[in-house]
Amino acid sequence: MQMTFLRGWAPHILSILRILAAATFLTHGTMKLFGWPAPFPYPLNGMLYTAAILEVVGGLLLIVGLFSRPVAFILAGEMAVAYFMGHAGQGFFPVLNGGEPAVLFCFIFLYIAAAGPGPWSVDAATGRD
Repeated sequence: MQMTFLRGWAPHILSILRILAAATFLTHGTMKLFGWPAPFPYPLNGMLYTAAILEVVGGLLLIVGLFSRPVAFILAGEMAVAYFMGHAGQGFFPVLNGGEPAVLFCFIFLYIAAAGPGPWSVDAATGRD
């Protein structure tokens, strides 16, 4: 049995994936910058502060779907750096080194950079995608 019944919804599900991933990602930045929804457990250094700015600004841009492809590409790169600098040295498996969120965000954002933001986006509404 093929699951073709969802095929027509694929562009809209892409938009939902973009919005939910970006909203979740945004909270990583708000934790670092504003201590919301919980305080960030480590002191901020220059790299973490830069990551927080990327997470807040990039998250907001992706939620609304503005400049989606380049923003998603930059955020995918940020997550690749986060994984290799912060997690990979603690073991091979992401489930054991705490790097699962970084890997998942990296590849979700890489997919959005390639596929575009979907129809529910400022980019689609203005014909930029």
